[in-house]
Amino acid sequence: MNTASDLVKITTKKLLSENGMSVDYIEGMINKLCSSGVDFGDIFFMCSVSESWRLSEQKIKSGAFSIDQGFGVRGVLGEKTALAHSDEINNHSLHQAIRAARTLSNKGGSSDVRLNLNPSYKIYNTGNYDPINSIGREQKVQMLNEIDRFARSLDSRVREVKIGLNSSNESSLLFTTEGVTAAEITPQVTLSCAVIVEENGVSESGHSASGKIYDLSFFYEDVPVLPDDYVRGVSSVSSVETEPRYLAIARDAVRQALLNLRAVPIKAGTMPVVLASGWPAVLIHEAIGHGLEADACRKGQSVFHDKMGEEVASKLCTIVDDGTVDNGTGTFNVDSEGVPSKRNILIENGVLKSFMYDKLNARLMGKESTGNGRRADYYCKPIPRMTNTYLLSGKDSPQDIIRSLDDGIYAVDFSGGQVDTVAGKFTFTATEAYRVKNGEIKYPVKDATLIGNAIGVMKNISMVGNNLEFDKGTGSCGKQGQSIRVGLGQPTLRIDSVTVGGSR
Repeated sequence: MNTASDLVKITTKKLLSENGMSVDYIEGMINKLCSSGVDFGDIFFMCSVSESWRLSEQKIKSGAFSIDQGFGVRGVLGEKTALAHSDEINNHSLHQAIRAARTLSNKGGSSDVRLNLNPSYKIYNTGNYDPINSIGREQKVQMLNEIDRFARSLDSRVREVKIGLNSSNESSLLFTTEGVTAAEITPQVTLSCAVIVEENGVSESGHSASGKIYDLSFFYEDVPVLPDDYVRGVSSVSSVETEPRYLAIARDAVRQALLNLRAVPIKAGTMPVVLASGWPAVLIHEAIGHGLEADACRKGQSVFHDKMGEEVASKLCTIVDDGTVDNGTGTFNVDSEGVPSKRNILIENGVLKSFMYDKLNARLMGKESTGNGRRADYYCKPIPRMTNTYLLSGKDSPQDIIRSLDDGIYAVDFSGGQVDTVAGKFTFTATEAYRVKNGEIKYPVKDATLIGNAIGVMKNISMVGNNLEFDKGTGSCGKQGQSIRVGLGQPTLRIDSVTVGGSR
């Protein structure tokens, strides 16, 4: 298992030595940046190696491989940030970037920084995997073709299958004006399958995906075969039969598409809603999480900006942002500013306790960074971002929560939504949902859109399950043009009253 020092050595060789650069030169450039009088700054190197495969119309349509590397130099003074970057890693380019970043300040400052090349922060991602080379090209093509054939064999109504396989390995190396040295190696794989089915001229679609900070052997692991009428959180899995995860993903996509063929359009109205565990936490991520990022709060662009210490959710709700979760999609060792990952309680028993801070906003707001300063690439500046954001388990069983519904909706899966963080309003569309009457699931529904106000909905949570579950490893989040990996999770929960938009 790699230590923090090991990761620094590995990435130093890859990003510096192999490009003819030395740590001594970097230390000199850090001191040159400091001497301009900036409050703080850093040099961030990154290399991303990625491969993708696409299948549609029963053919491999594309296979792509890319390497993207470079560095960014950042200087911060007050609220201002200077950022210079280059895709050429060499001494000359770095010197030019330092000159550009120094234009932010000319007041002069201390220049006696010594870099700590043996950091000792705790390791959560070891980086000990090679996702791209974990299996050969022929095996990857074979996997995609097998998924296509398998999905079509499950039902004669399957008309099209689209599959995407992605592997990437990101290496980053950071040097700060405080003398911090930090490194991260993140191998990641994802597999997605989209299916279109048709019956009597009516077409519907289904989608399933999974991923992990790991290598491609993840998709060959055996998982239980789920029944065709499986409903997550309700159905039990009694079969001992197993199949590789890559086939299970296809089976789930076909199941969802066929479910949508018989789904009934829902009538709009206000009703109680039960959200399943896992991915439905996208509502918490979007409606709550983004509103608790410090840049929005500092600028008064969040409904939560003046609510610190106030009750903003049901007393049953404790929401955490935690970059240390085992196997979390948003787990890392240190953030993009060299701050070690932390477990931060955002809302505790319904009361707002903390925002998520990067170094800049923490400094301006008189706080400490919470380890949420993240950037998507070397040419981006760090901004406050979520890691793994989730609602802690409660005491209710999922079955009891569903049985509590006299007449309502059980929402299992969601597509994207829209959020206004200033007003706290949101809309989310369910891709898999069921009508519940007298505590029993009756039939699938479609076009169910949840509409509401973040604080109002959170205060309406009356039951929280004992079954915390995280997403399937494919979570990503976009903000200010930067897309990063994130995790999210929740147990089953009941919201007593939500406006549900429908198509009839």
